[in-house]
Amino acid sequence: MTDVLVIGAGAAGLTAAIYACRAGLSCTVIEKEAAGGQILNSPEVANFPALPSVTGFDFSMALYNQAQSFGAKIEYADVTAANIRGQAKHLETSAGHFEGRTLIIANGAKRRHLGCEGEERLAGHGVSYCATCDGAFFRGKDVAMVGGGNTALEDALYLSTICRRVYLIHRRDGFRAAEVLVKSAEERENIQMELSCDVLSINGDSAVESVTIKNCHEDGARTIPVSAVFVAVGLAPDNGLFAGTLELDKSGYIVAGEDCRTNIEGVFAAGDTRTKQLRQLVTAAADGAVAAYGAAGLLNVGGGF
Repeated sequence: MTDVLVIGAGAAGLTAAIYACRAGLSCTVIEKEAAGGQILNSPEVANFPALPSVTGFDFSMALYNQAQSFGAKIEYADVTAANIRGQAKHLETSAGHFEGRTLIIANGAKRRHLGCEGEERLAGHGVSYCATCDGAFFRGKDVAMVGGGNTALEDALYLSTICRRVYLIHRRDGFRAAEVLVKSAEERENIQMELSCDVLSINGDSAVESVTIKNCHEDGARTIPVSAVFVAVGLAPDNGLFAGTLELDKSGYIVAGEDCRTNIEGVFAAGDTRTKQLRQLVTAAADGAVAAYGAAGLLNVGGGF
């Protein structure tokens, strides 16, 4: 049995592992995909304290290597069942059974889908949720970017450097993104704003050929020829595994305050998966440290952080 089980090897989970190990605790991190989480594919991290500019990949690998250097054990598996009410926390995974004295849930959140016709059918064939991953496949072509937050604007700016034209589609009259990003997008000649527009369908037989949109202030719809549709319309937590056990809010986030404690003793929630006002890399890392501190306190371990 390990002292601290962590679900998720993003910024929150790996920081929790670092702090747990520095306190002298044994720690196993379970990750179903790649270490680093969502930031892994970001072309630039420019708002993390003391790091003026670093790629998401480099940041993730540095964090991963640091956690391992302190003794954290990283297991790649998908958690399929959880029994966390008792004193020991049990997880069933695709790689077997894991047991811990405490549990830190840092499984992040996943990209939301549009839910329009053609989206699922053409996923991987021109529909993408990661511009930095797939943008290069559409170099020199016309593409659409859907969303109005920081991620959507950052992705649109990136795509504008390699694509002929970027149609930036947002359902509201204005963007939610930082003003500096909005201004940069407005000044980019090959970014065409399509505000107050809903995506009705993504069209094509075996690959994306066009996107149909409707302006909520106008009658009729319009079809724009594009080779790809990139989607960045927010995040959704993936906490169905804990429904009925942990308290979740109406959006599915785990209810936990700044101490990261949940309604079950010995279970903590850190990072994007919990109820919080700001979901950023720096707050995820802070949550990881706080959750590990809380776990150490329950296990009567103090100092050494």
